[in-house]
Amino acid sequence: MQPYFFPYIGYWQLINAVDTFVIYDDVNYIKQGYINRNSILSGNDSQRITLEVIGASSNKLINEIQRGNNVKKLLKTLSQTYSKAPEYDRVFPLIEDILNSREKNLAKFLGGSIVKISNHLKINTKIIFSSDIEKNSNLNAQDKILDICERLEVNRYINAIGGQELYNQEAFKAKNIELNFIQTEAIEYKQFNDEFTPYLSIIDIMMLNNIGDIKEMLNKYRLI
Repeated sequence: MQPYFFPYIGYWQLINAVDTFVIYDDVNYIKQGYINRNSILSGNDSQRITLEVIGASSNKLINEIQRGNNVKKLLKTLSQTYSKAPEYDRVFPLIEDILNSREKNLAKFLGGSIVKISNHLKINTKIIFSSDIEKNSNLNAQDKILDICERLEVNRYINAIGGQELYNQEAFKAKNIELNFIQTEAIEYKQFNDEFTPYLSIIDIMMLNNIGDIKEMLNKYRLI
């Protein structure tokens, strides 16, 4: 999976479901996607937060882009939004530590944040970067994924539900690799108001739920 900025619960369900999670950092950056932005709670609606990036282009790989310097603005927004959240005192220092990282490379910065949040959620999955794997770089799309799977000697590949349109069961079967997709079940929890706003960043879940409850959420999915 590409590295994303504080992604939603389904991303962490995927990390929790596998033995090895590959951060797909040597693929093209997607403009207007979730690589450097996400949504948090704002009243009964969502509010976009964006990590500033430098030199962003769909012609560059994710690991060829640098992050910008809007950390203070992001921290101020997050503090104002969640200062009354039950887990604020435990979670905000983690967010501060992530955003104040000296790492300027976007892929490495996002990868570091994924590792730190995984540790916070007590997820023990091995996390590696695709750019660190020896592979045939001339391959594209599904063939590149299959090459990585073979080099890592895996017998099952799990992707997000959106990958159903990208990957072919028969191609994986021919390589003796089982292909599954993770489909998140409905997840609701107590936010500040009675109405529930779904599909927010993991920040919202961490601020409003204890680790025990989040661990239960991590298992609310089915493989198809």
